[in-house]
Amino acid sequence: MLKRLVKSREMILLSAILVLLVLISTRFPGFVAPANMANVFNDTAPLIILALGQMVVIVTRCIDLSVAANLALTGMVVAMINTMAPGLPIPIIMAIALTLGAMMGAINGLLVWKVGIPPIVVTLGTMTIFRGIIFLLSDGAWINAHEMSASFTGFPRAVVLGLPMLSWIAILMLGVFFVLVTRTPLGRSFFAVGGNPHAAVYTGINVGRTQFTAFVLSGALAGLTGYLWVARYAVAYVDIAGGFELEVVAACVIGGVSIAGGIGSVGGVLLGALFLGIVKNALPVVHISPFWQLAISGSAIIIAVAFNARANRTQGRVILKSAEHAT
Repeated sequence: MLKRLVKSREMILLSAILVLLVLISTRFPGFVAPANMANVFNDTAPLIILALGQMVVIVTRCIDLSVAANLALTGMVVAMINTMAPGLPIPIIMAIALTLGAMMGAINGLLVWKVGIPPIVVTLGTMTIFRGIIFLLSDGAWINAHEMSASFTGFPRAVVLGLPMLSWIAILMLGVFFVLVTRTPLGRSFFAVGGNPHAAVYTGINVGRTQFTAFVLSGALAGLTGYLWVARYAVAYVDIAGGFELEVVAACVIGGVSIAGGIGSVGGVLLGALFLGIVKNALPVVHISPFWQLAISGSAIIIAVAFNARANRTQGRVILKSAEHAT
């Protein structure tokens, strides 16, 4: 039942994306050209990476609103490191970004697991704290392209087999998370905790530790994206990616990840992010104000949540009917 629901959600979303592309192509045929679609995917790559981390958090009945602030803080730190040590190899920079992001995710996870603070409260608090730390570190100053080394800014833009490295990293993360959530005990634990945390305890799953792990993964991906974002746009400042956490949550919800936990897929998250990415890139092309993106994203979230609620009610009626027949 759940697998059919997820598949149907993905098919509906894929159909919506195709209809959207057809409509856009009637106004601007060049938008659907392969080269431009590759650019759209590259623009959407940071959202895809962050949404994958957010997915595992939401699946465990939590939420991480600090991902954009994590991204910004990590991006500022690695940019500052690059100005002080421009010869530092990119793999080390990426390792620092992953580690720093994971540490911030661990702070969220520990506060939820050990202190028992609701996830939305924790991550709202750390979101503000992380932004404040950026200001303290930089004193409000920007780090611009001329202060960054060529290798630092060049890595995400380096083209391999026709795609920038930023796109390849997003594709790699999609593959890694697909295997994680479908083929590993940890992935099954995420869904078990979100589906029924009380039953998960009886199967030997530590609910708090599983949610903690989800926050660490989300933080690590936010840290990685922090480097990729700052290097690609060649600028670091306090308000970088401001409000982007809402777009990340929107990509998950539109992609079929249930806010109630226990339901979600990598394919759905990819389609949800692509839907938002296409809308964001298409609106200026067809001469529609980008501010409409907010209205379209909000409407899509409401429709997606309504769809989830309706599906859950239908599932509940099926269970009740089965119980009646059993008696």
